[in-house]
Amino acid sequence: MTEPTTTASARLRAEFTARLGAEIQSEWLTAFAEVRREHYVPSFYRQDVQNEWEMVSAGDPGYLEAVYSDAALTTQLDEHGIPTSSSSEPRLMLTMLDALDAKPGHRLYELGLGTGYNAALASSRLGSENVVSVDVDPDLVRLARSRLAGGRYHPLVFAGDGEQGYPDRAPYDRIISTAGLHHIPPALLSQARKGTVIVAPIGFGIARAVVSGDGEATGRFLPVPAFFMPRRTLTKAPDFASLETRTGQPTTVPATDVLDRLKFPLSLALPGYKSCNWQNKAGEVTGIGLWTGDGSTATVHASGKARQLGPQRLWDTVEELAATFPEETPAREDFGLTITPEGQHAWYRNPEGPSWPLPPG
Repeated sequence: MTEPTTTASARLRAEFTARLGAEIQSEWLTAFAEVRREHYVPSFYRQDVQNEWEMVSAGDPGYLEAVYSDAALTTQLDEHGIPTSSSSEPRLMLTMLDALDAKPGHRLYELGLGTGYNAALASSRLGSENVVSVDVDPDLVRLARSRLAGGRYHPLVFAGDGEQGYPDRAPYDRIISTAGLHHIPPALLSQARKGTVIVAPIGFGIARAVVSGDGEATGRFLPVPAFFMPRRTLTKAPDFASLETRTGQPTTVPATDVLDRLKFPLSLALPGYKSCNWQNKAGEVTGIGLWTGDGSTATVHASGKARQLGPQRLWDTVEELAATFPEETPAREDFGLTITPEGQHAWYRNPEGPSWPLPPG
């Protein structure tokens, strides 16, 4: 496949970098100006007016403009048409890289190689010899390795379980995850040194923690919202059919609070939860569905009736959060993270405030 012309790419990349730099002054901007995003995203998928996925590649109208927009680009679908890999929004990537406070020569471990674009940015600034990146998908690793080499970058990349790290290159000065996590993997903590900065998506936010000792770290969440592809695990499907036979219980919490006001704290209280909603012809939300990987399921009708089943009482958790945050939409930067060898928990405003344990695995 022929890549877009160098002239068009250079012009759009310069404009793209200038837009990023208008809001974030960062030493990483030089890497964004240097690395050609289209080299790592030669094609992507977008949905048409019928919500059907269509592939867009070099030569298609709008391809290069989309590559140099501040948009996440879906790069892989499974057999059911569900996205399984993407190139994240560049502004979010810059925010996360900037939060690392990494300097040339720092050794970086990345969980989630994906297209290889982020590893290329890291290699550009830190040096290829200082970057290690892993992905669970061997095909993605093969493609990314080839593209990185074509861009003259040669970080160590391999296929495997990213949560296990790579001890042979440890200790790491900086650790970043571009895959959604439920907690900071203990193996990565064991491969960090005191003072190592870890930046990772947890729930619908980005945590930044600093390692203070063996298996210990503390930090806070960045103010930006985020959603990253979760690590691939087997989960049970929601059992909405069984809920239809149950009597609804009254609730005073608006169903739509799950979609906006309580969305982030719910992602900490119910790690890995998924949701859907039903709408009428006018586009108004008439109901919400929630489920977790253990089969727990809940539905709430806009009229104020809730139904739930399974090992976890999902709507009870929503009501507890509504009581904790009765009016305001809590800001992400008011949440923090404490990690010890005994466990990890997220908290609100201070470590002694409301808190939620993060699952150990």
